Amino acid sequence: MASVSSSPQTVEEIFKDYSARRAGIVRALTYDVDGFYGQCDPEKENLCLYGHPNETWEVNLPAEEVPPELPEPALGINFARDGMNRGDWLSLIAVHSDCWLLSVAFYFGAHLNRNERKRLFSLINDLPTVFEVVSERKPVKDKPNADSGSRSRGSTKRSRDGQVKSNAKLVDGNYEEDEDEHSETLCGSCGGNYNADEFWIGCDICELWFHGKCVKITPAKAESIKQYKCPSCMKRGRQ
Repeated sequence: MASVSSSPQTVEEIFKDYSARRAGIVRALTYDVDGFYGQCDPEKENLCLYGHPNETWEVNLPAEEVPPELPEPALGINFARDGMNRGDWLSLIAVHSDCWLLSVAFYFGAHLNRNERKRLFSLINDLPTVFEVVSERKPVKDKPNADSGSRSRGSTKRSRDGQVKSNAKLVDGNYEEDEDEHSETLCGSCGGNYNADEFWIGCDICELWFHGKCVKITPAKAESIKQYKCPSCMKRGRQ
């Protein structure tokens, strides 16, 4: 069943919980896919895929108590394993996992006000869905990138081909519109709000954004980085 160490309360805490559970599920459906496939025995009872707040995953029976402590993921993911193409089966589980992750996040966020819920969804929407990761579909991004020159006056960000591009200073009218659009972007490390006067860098793996000072990356150092991995993604890569 889904684990809850302590219920997250703020937008940042709920998003951190969402990101960790998502990371566990992505791991199950990609890096650990053979082990996950083996645990989904069609001969067993209804099984569910859980992502936990410590970035691990688990295949287990659903919670017995009614109502459950948290919303439950899709039941019976094991039954269709041998009757579908493996890739299609994994994609189907990914879609249901995205639904479950959102339901858990907004279960925790039931007490948030309208603006806080909007900010939470904006943070979640900046990440690729589990389905996009598993099916290797590149998400359409509304978030700033190097090609649009829309991040900040002094920021540097790699494009998807690995080239480093520096953003030129924007004209006043466009700059004001851009700052309004991205004012809700939060640093993936400290949770601080986006500020156009500070250097930011984006992770090419999880696609979160960070203050350069929080991850100890300067604009000069960023120029030599072909693909930036944030500390969390580097840590997961070593596991």
